Amino acid sequence: MPELLEVDDLQVELITGRGVVRAVDGVSFGLSAGETVTLIGESGSGKSTTALGLLRLLPPGLAVLSGRALLRGRDVVSEPDAAASLRGRGVSLIPQDPMTALSPVHTVGSQLAEAVRLRGASRSQAKRRARDLLEQVRIPEPGSQLRKYPHQLSGGMLQRVLIAIALAGEPRLLVADEPTSALDVTVQAGVLDLLMEVQQDTGAGILMITHDLGVARLVSDRIHVMRHGRFVESGEVERIVEDPAEDYTRALLDAVPRLGSWDGERR
Repeated sequence: MPELLEVDDLQVELITGRGVVRAVDGVSFGLSAGETVTLIGESGSGKSTTALGLLRLLPPGLAVLSGRALLRGRDVVSEPDAAASLRGRGVSLIPQDPMTALSPVHTVGSQLAEAVRLRGASRSQAKRRARDLLEQVRIPEPGSQLRKYPHQLSGGMLQRVLIAIALAGEPRLLVADEPTSALDVTVQAGVLDLLMEVQQDTGAGILMITHDLGVARLVSDRIHVMRHGRFVESGEVERIVEDPAEDYTRALLDAVPRLGSWDGERR
């Protein structure tokens, strides 16, 4: 299958008050349509910096990228404006925290309709599409939910709103940055199920960012384990989980809270 994302020797250097820090140090990977690839590691490992760097969402002037990264065929390293033209139009980000990603002073419907109108829809078309998107992400009574403000919805519902906003651009590639880390286990499972259903319905590729190897096992085809900006281990999900080669990967496995043994399967 053709690659949606091809990354070759990507490096990201951040300019800080203490000098230049190499946050991502020469990572290479690919992602195809209908596939979920997960970057996993503890906080500070470079996984989110990798994703945000590919989307050119790191602070301008404070992040320097090198290497090669083809996002739907365009090199976002040599063409910094390429990512901006693709965001929301074939490539979408699902942020980590809905309460900071959504405006508290605008209704859910107005924010969702705005995302739709960026694609040239009229006001009436955007309103209908916003309702359809809430139905697609399984939010009950979408008509009434569109009139609510973010503080009036639960964390799980808000995360579904973020997924709906991401889907407004009909993406071929979804970048999900810790989309379930702020949710309890039951709600988390529902959001992961939803992402897998979206993938089955649309054929989109998903780049998942998480610190939780339990989440990675449920949704991933392949995993890249990151530490200090580098991949320390990569492979098919079952091989990584059942027979990790690195002590760091084993430590991540040991950190996963669970009852009983590993018996889950990819959804």
